Amino acid sequence: MSAPSAGVSVEDLRFAYRRGAEEIFDGLTYSFTPGAVTALTGPSGRGKSTLLYVLALMLTPTTGRVRLGETDASSLPDRDRSGIRAGTIGFVFQDSELDPSRSIVDSVMEPGVYAGLEKGALEDRARSLLARFGLEHRADHRPGEISGGQAQRVAVCRALVNEPAVILADEPTGNLDPDNAALVLDALAEAAAEGRTVIVATHDPQVVSRADEVVRL
Repeated sequence: MSAPSAGVSVEDLRFAYRRGAEEIFDGLTYSFTPGAVTALTGPSGRGKSTLLYVLALMLTPTTGRVRLGETDASSLPDRDRSGIRAGTIGFVFQDSELDPSRSIVDSVMEPGVYAGLEKGALEDRARSLLARFGLEHRADHRPGEISGGQAQRVAVCRALVNEPAVILADEPTGNLDPDNAALVLDALAEAAAEGRTVIVATHDPQVVSRADEVVRL
């Protein structure tokens, strides 16, 4: 399957969580390659997760910009940024961020619901992803009924369900044993091979060793 590509770049990027706080990224300028897995590495506190949130348009740079293709996406109104996130960006949160009141399959479907996809096809896609990650027997359970490692795999399924052009993953292997970590990395590599831009914040040497490009913060 071919995927729509979306070039992602940052220009002169700086960010601070509050006025007067120390800025991070030091004017970072970088173009992420569609069709590649890029690993963000570096010591804790250097802004790996923050950079993902900025790239996902959940945080606004103090200075500089985030571009998706030719669009200065970071300067768009909230509604437009939300639309881009729903249709273009898949995000794997470090702590999975699953709604405890929803079934696992509904959690996976959530981005597609926001993007207005047809429910029947969306559920088929969600259940297929869960089966790929060995979770089909958990589809109708709640997050409180599965392990942390299973929840992390569910979060990966959720990020992939819309077949987004950009996939951002925050420590996606952090709660996984080596076999399941390899399964997740295979899925991310496959997504990149389809032309998607895949960016992973990680401390995991296994992730770094399999990345096509590495950005050290």
